[in-house]
Amino acid sequence: MKLTVISGAARARSKSNTALILENFCRGYEAEGNQTQTFYLSDRNQWEAARAAFDASDNLLIALPLYVENLPGLLLEFLGTLTPKRTPGAKLAFLVQGGFPEASQLRCCEEYLETLPARLGCIYGGTLIKGNMFFLRLLSDKQQEELRMFETMGKRFAQLGRFDKDEVTLFAAPEYMPETALKVFRGPGKFFQRLVMNAISRKMGGRGNLEARPYKDGE
Repeated sequence: MKLTVISGAARARSKSNTALILENFCRGYEAEGNQTQTFYLSDRNQWEAARAAFDASDNLLIALPLYVENLPGLLLEFLGTLTPKRTPGAKLAFLVQGGFPEASQLRCCEEYLETLPARLGCIYGGTLIKGNMFFLRLLSDKQQEELRMFETMGKRFAQLGRFDKDEVTLFAAPEYMPETALKVFRGPGKFFQRLVMNAISRKMGGRGNLEARPYKDGE
């Protein structure tokens, strides 16, 4: 079976965490003898082909990053250009990744996505969610081995033809961070986080102070 995949990430494919996840997910899906075709909305030259693929496909997956509980504007713009399917039977599933570690941060988006397929003339195929993906492209190749969990979920999606709710809940854990971990983040962990974020900023070309407040008190 062929799966049409649409990435709604705003970052270019070479810098996108969503793209990296999809590479592993699709590898697992194809391991079951299937095919995938992926379109990246960050490249507007692919929009026309992506719309045509949406119209022609009956097995669809839209993947996206969640930016502080908001869908990427690029994806929302693209969705507004789609024509709902008139022939019933097409299935639409979703893959959502975010930077916050708690799965609860992604639940609001999940609830919205549950309503979206019907508006597009499709059947809902479930939503795979996973947090703590912010540092993905900053990890070493060895550390990125954890991406194989997406390959496993790709295989399961191929076998079931959808995302199983119970399996997704286990995959997305933790739902909430343990209180002990929160105490560490509120205490000594703050200093460590500051060091890490400053190092990331410098690696990405940042020059200013991350704690700068140029507009504080109207200044």
